[in-house]
Amino acid sequence: MTGPTAPASLRVLLAEDSAILRDGLAALLTRRGHAVTAVGDGAALEREVARLVREDALPDVVVADIRMPPTFTDEGLRAVLALRARHPALPVLLFSQYVETRYASRLLAGDARGVGYLLKDRVADVRDFVDALGRVAGGATVLDPEVVTQLMGSAAADDGLDRLSAREREVLGLMAQGRSNGAIAELLHLSYGAVEKNVAAIFTKLDLPQDAADHRRVLAVLRYLGV
Repeated sequence: MTGPTAPASLRVLLAEDSAILRDGLAALLTRRGHAVTAVGDGAALEREVARLVREDALPDVVVADIRMPPTFTDEGLRAVLALRARHPALPVLLFSQYVETRYASRLLAGDARGVGYLLKDRVADVRDFVDALGRVAGGATVLDPEVVTQLMGSAAADDGLDRLSAREREVLGLMAQGRSNGAIAELLHLSYGAVEKNVAAIFTKLDLPQDAADHRRVLAVLRYLGV
């Protein structure tokens, strides 16, 4: 999914309770020129954002685990929801071993631009993670395919999707994974123009309002996920 371009050097706020993973991610991102501040739980994440707001230095993107102290259930995700409620434009990337459909649906049901959700065990290449981080910071919506599958499984309503052709559903599924038109064309062995026509047809069949293309893509993905 396309979006505004993120700056080459990002201010990253990382919330991860595992000290080894936290230090590893911080070192990885620092080596790539990003400035990283790291905390160990959801409450500390909220406090750090509040401090940065007072200093007029809101991070470019927040990376947060879902299950963190004290109960290791959903503290990180609830902290992210609270932050997005206070700062709707704050880009956030959930990075977890788990798919939590209820709260994830709430997160995506708002303005889902600048929202990502990746699964730790499924990121096989560091470059993919760094690329996703930059896209989220730039305003894109980036979802792991397994997250898409589980969110779809939890959705109760089709909401107009039955009007889409098989190819259009395939294109929309890749849009939900954060793929650009160019990437979709390459994956499906289509021309760029053919992908554009499918995307335009999706917007029309789902009766999405005339708006900026990026926003319509987000609305289409939300319809697809049933949130």
